Amino acid sequence: MGVPQVEPALTPPSVKPILPKKPNMGSGKSRTKKRDIPEGLWIKCPSCEAMIFDKELDENLKVCSKCSHHFPIGARERIHSLVETCTFQELDADMESVDVLGFKGASTYKSKLDAYRKGTTLKDAVVTGLGKIGPHRVALGVMDFTFLGGSMGSVVGEKLTRLIERGTSNNLPVIIISTSGGARMYEGMFSLMQMAKTSAALAYHAQQRLAYLSILTHPTMAGVMASYATLGDLILAEPKAMIGFAGARVIKDTTQAELPPGFQTSEFLLDHGLIDAIVPRKEMKDQIVKYLDYFSAGKKAGA
Repeated sequence: MGVPQVEPALTPPSVKPILPKKPNMGSGKSRTKKRDIPEGLWIKCPSCEAMIFDKELDENLKVCSKCSHHFPIGARERIHSLVETCTFQELDADMESVDVLGFKGASTYKSKLDAYRKGTTLKDAVVTGLGKIGPHRVALGVMDFTFLGGSMGSVVGEKLTRLIERGTSNNLPVIIISTSGGARMYEGMFSLMQMAKTSAALAYHAQQRLAYLSILTHPTMAGVMASYATLGDLILAEPKAMIGFAGARVIKDTTQAELPPGFQTSEFLLDHGLIDAIVPRKEMKDQIVKYLDYFSAGKKAGA
């Protein structure tokens, strides 16, 4: 018809696809929404950095299943792991510390006591009582570091002294599991007097040829270490526990000397003869029973 024919293109012209617009998340906000992870379900091991399910850690007595790191454990949890079911009779459960000196600082001693009682459900830093471990009836005292760093005040000293005296009068072995930062500064000299009082009670206990097992856990320091913690017929410790009188930094600054590797750990003290054995937490009950079997057999043979 006089109109030139246009040959169709072999490929159609490219058409830019129309994409749906992304929703505007607003300035300063992340484009990806992170899933909320509930807190308290997983714990990172400070030794091997493995992530441990909280329930699994509780079932394993707060010991890492990967590297055997011993996490802190509460006094009542420890008692439950050692004592036969329904045999523990707590002593002096209502005894509480008082602010004898009227201590004042950044916060009062009374306010600290109230806060720790609410936060830990404990009255003070030790739980004492009578119970059975295996076939043996024992007088048992267990310290708790979560209450004011397990510091030893008048109540801790009095409860332990009464426990030792009860063990002596009832012809029972005494077991004290220690974890402490030392004497309680808020009570001044009253706390230091507990070192002599508990040591004197243990001397009378030893005169009756009754066994005393001292178990040191992380950390056991200062006034507790310098008194009843090191007076045991047997002194046991958990692995890698820090044990000593003054801190490593204080000792280094005082002596102006380099400290040896592993200084103040239970392994170092075992090599140097201060403690008798290192016992993992999961083996502690069986070992205590064996030691008490030995002591009771010796007492019968010597009677």
